[in-house]
Amino acid sequence: MYVSYIPKIMDNLNGTKGNPIHPLVAGINCSLWVAYAILKKPRDLPLSIANFPSIIFGFVTFYIAL
Repeated sequence: MYVSYIPKIMDNLNGTKGNPIHPLVAGINCSLWVAYAILKKPRDLPLSIANFPSIIFGFVTFYIAL
């Protein structure tokens, strides 16, 4: 899932601007999952580690698509 943002980032950098809503929503969704995994007792580190890259890729793709 996270690798799919790399072509979108490349397209946005080349001038083909895409829809910024999907990466924004994906970044927010994964932020909530990471917060849940860290705040729950006991902590669920695999869940937080698995969702953390989507936060970075989602928000970077959103910023570049603007």
